[in-house]
Amino acid sequence: MFIDIPSELEAALIDLPLPTWELDGSFLTKSTMERYRTELTATPRFEETTATLRHALIREGGGYAVLRLGNLAKALGTGDRFRRLVTGFGAEVAAPFSPFPQWPLWKDIGVKVAKDPGKSSGIGYNAFHMDLVNASLPPDYTTLLCVRPDPLGGGLSILSDAHAAVARLSEDCRALLAESAYHYGTFSDLFGVGEEYKPFPILDGSDPGEGFVRFTAKMLARSDLSQAHAESARKLAEELVRGQVSFMLKPGDYLIVAQRRFLHGREALHGDQENIPADDRRLLLQLFLRAGSTAGSARVAGRCHR
Repeated sequence: MFIDIPSELEAALIDLPLPTWELDGSFLTKSTMERYRTELTATPRFEETTATLRHALIREGGGYAVLRLGNLAKALGTGDRFRRLVTGFGAEVAAPFSPFPQWPLWKDIGVKVAKDPGKSSGIGYNAFHMDLVNASLPPDYTTLLCVRPDPLGGGLSILSDAHAAVARLSEDCRALLAESAYHYGTFSDLFGVGEEYKPFPILDGSDPGEGFVRFTAKMLARSDLSQAHAESARKLAEELVRGQVSFMLKPGDYLIVAQRRFLHGREALHGDQENIPADDRRLLLQLFLRAGSTAGSARVAGRCHR
């Protein structure tokens, strides 16, 4: 699931200044994607590398990949030039977009010591979840670019195959998870993710191994659920932990997660974060991807979980 960039491709990309991207609403424009693809496919082994990336995301048992772009980040820094290259890789998977009006494409996920520890920008354990869980059109892919890991060594990324976890549950438990009895989060006017979905089923009725597993472990403590539905969700949470993989993202690593297969989270950051200067703390950048023809239909403004 870790994909190294061939040295000849790295050398070519360092000398390739892609143009500034343009947006159509919240989506990267088709013309920008075409321009990026034209220039990138002219570099040696780019198509081979992106084919490997797509295979890792769609193959049986797959669903996530990490592009190791550390040498590019070291050579170019992590500013606009580097982010355009990473956006070009993302566009080879699906259409890049941002549901957040205040973030033109990439969203900063830094560390705020006063934040709720379980939030993405908090310092505690961020339990397994699907991004925008209560939107009718969640992003097909969530992606995270590591600018800086936790300098104290915490904050491992965790991933778990949601469908494999569901398959280990009893039939009665799966039946409860398929009922529209779950809800979580607050809503704001955002873009590209459809409408509010409340209540929602965790299992959407698709064939086994298909569709979203609409789950966030935070619902166990922050949503008013019946005892039976809460217990079924708790059993799913336990199976997700039992099947998890974990790894440390390094500077320049680009993690892509297929949300129809895998849920993600983060181990707690190391203690004493308040003693680290804010500009030296862990920093990730997040970009979402929309697959297939749904990209165009998702451009209307919607209401989604933040």
